Amino acid sequence: MMDRYKIPRTKELEFGGPLGAMILIFLMPATVFYLLLTCRTEQASVLNFPPPLPPLSTFWSPHAFLLLLAWVGLQAALYMLPMGKVTEGIVLRDKSRLQYRINAFHAMGVTALVVGAGLAAGLRLSYIYDHFLQLAFSALLLAFGLSFLLYFKSLFAPETTLAPGGNSGNPIYDFFMGHELNPRIGSFDLKYFCELRPGLLGWALVNMAMLVKETELRGSPSLAMLLVNAFQLLYVVDALWNEEAILTTMDIVHDGFGFMLAFGDLAWVPFTYSLQAYFLVNHPQKLSLPVAVGILLLNGLGYCIFRSANSQKNTFRRNPNDPRVTGLKTIPTATGRRLLVSGWWGFVRHPNYLGDLIMALAWSLPCGLTHVLPYFYVFYFTVLLIHREARDEHQCLRKYGLAWQEYCRRVPYRIFPYLY
Repeated sequence: MMDRYKIPRTKELEFGGPLGAMILIFLMPATVFYLLLTCRTEQASVLNFPPPLPPLSTFWSPHAFLLLLAWVGLQAALYMLPMGKVTEGIVLRDKSRLQYRINAFHAMGVTALVVGAGLAAGLRLSYIYDHFLQLAFSALLLAFGLSFLLYFKSLFAPETTLAPGGNSGNPIYDFFMGHELNPRIGSFDLKYFCELRPGLLGWALVNMAMLVKETELRGSPSLAMLLVNAFQLLYVVDALWNEEAILTTMDIVHDGFGFMLAFGDLAWVPFTYSLQAYFLVNHPQKLSLPVAVGILLLNGLGYCIFRSANSQKNTFRRNPNDPRVTGLKTIPTATGRRLLVSGWWGFVRHPNYLGDLIMALAWSLPCGLTHVLPYFYVFYFTVLLIHREARDEHQCLRKYGLAWQEYCRRVPYRIFPYLY
């Protein structure tokens, strides 16, 4: 009976298969340290390759590693607290549904109180800036350690719990993509926890540490630093407030939990997404008030598109008869579900990605136009979202068939209207 629910072997391999996965396992950490080391130099030029490399012994700090473990432990404890509601995820292949506690926003509030109490007790938040490389290296070790444990655990997992995209039979590829879809220890969902908690909240904390360090160096934070902190804090708060929405994302529904997501959540997000703030500590930028207002409006435009599009989609998925979406045009599909073909989703096929990229540009503009380095996030995120959009298109075509082809005919542009 259970054989019908077994996950078939992954036939269509991504990222160039096992060879591409192996390259990315080394390339992703190398990129993080290349960016951080380059950002520390006076020129901060991406053309200065390789950047000056300090003694390897300086990357390791037991204190930094213990501090990182304490941070992850705090977030894990908050995740387990009986705060917030419990909701169910999508129906899995074996027809079961996992339960998730929605309390990330509560955890953020408690974390803010804990950090505030630490500051009142004399905690130096600028320690994060002073030991940024050691903390990044600690995050790398933690991500690798977790990834090996996840793969080892997946070898003993029931076949019905494996990930559709990480069941190739090649250990390197499955280690990278994630062999098990929703690895849990009891009720503790490892992927769901890492998706929003330690890395995303860590990103906001890192930004705040950069603001504190700049204040220590110059007496007050710059307008550029304040904008970067405000923009990215809004993004983090929005993600935590709308935590339930990630239960329908590709990361949760399709991708296993392996090195790709573990490293992304624990190291890539907090240490590359904070690159603008890190850059501004050593490369201060003066912004005129009109320029600052223009950047503020640009970020507001991106956020409005991003939030409106996601809210429209999530409302329709939860209740197609909701008054806020009943007037929208739809296309019926063979699965019984309907595809939105008006509103934001009739403008382009992925309007949320468009909003994301507009915000990405607004986050980098406070760093001026003389350096390419702080615009890494824009370039990276554009590539990421185009790749993710291609994955979405492939999955939707397989799932909805002719209905998806009709949707593509009626909404020809993928992300950028009249361009792509």
